[in-house]
Amino acid sequence: MGRVLPVGDRGLLVECEDEAEVAALHAELLRRIASGACPPVRDVVPAARTVLLDGVAEPQALGAELAGWEFAPPAGSAVRSVEIPVRYDGPDIADVAALWGVLPHEVGQVHAATEFHVAFCGFAPGFGYLTGLPEERHVPRRATPRTSLPAGSVALAGPYTGVYPRSSPGGWQLIGSTDVVLWDPRREPAALLTPGTRVRFVPVPTTGGEVRG
Repeated sequence: MGRVLPVGDRGLLVECEDEAEVAALHAELLRRIASGACPPVRDVVPAARTVLLDGVAEPQALGAELAGWEFAPPAGSAVRSVEIPVRYDGPDIADVAALWGVLPHEVGQVHAATEFHVAFCGFAPGFGYLTGLPEERHVPRRATPRTSLPAGSVALAGPYTGVYPRSSPGGWQLIGSTDVVLWDPRREPAALLTPGTRVRFVPVPTTGGEVRG
C-alpha cells in the first residue's frame, strides 16, 4: 500500500499498487467499519488506484493505523454476485471481432464466458467499471464518440466492460444490450453494480430469435 494523504479535515486518500489492492483494502475497510474495529467512516469510495475515505471521525488516528494493516481479498462465498442477461447485438461487434481475431458471433461467447467484477463506479449513477477480460481482449475507444447511446448498452473500452444505466454520449465499443435496470432510487442499494460485485453476462435471444453469443 502506498501513501495515505489527508483530504480536507475529514478525509483520507489511500494510494494503492493496483486494482487488486484497491479491492482488498475496500473489503477490509467495510469489514472493520461494520465490526467497529476502526474509527467511524461515512463513505468509502474505491477508484482504479485509490480509495477515498470521507467523513472520517478520527482521520489522523486512522491514517496512522492503515500503514500497519494486513488484509486479503474477501473469500469468494462472501462476494455478492449478479447475472445480467444480454443480447449480443451491438453495432461494434464486427470491429471488436476483428480486434480479437475471432468471428463476430464469437465475441458474445468470449464475453459471456468471462467472470467480471466491479472495480469501481463512476461516470453516471449506476455505472460500474468491470474488469476480467485478459489483456489481449482489451480494445480502444472509438475514434469518434457517439452523441447518444441507449440505456442498457453493453460496451468495452480499454480493460473495462460497462453497462450504460441511461442514455448518454459515449465512445466505448458497443457489443450488446440489456433490459436490466442499473439504477433505481427505490431499490436498496439503488445501484445494481457496487464495488466488489461479481458479474456474469448471460446471452439471450436477439429480436430475430437467435442466440448470438
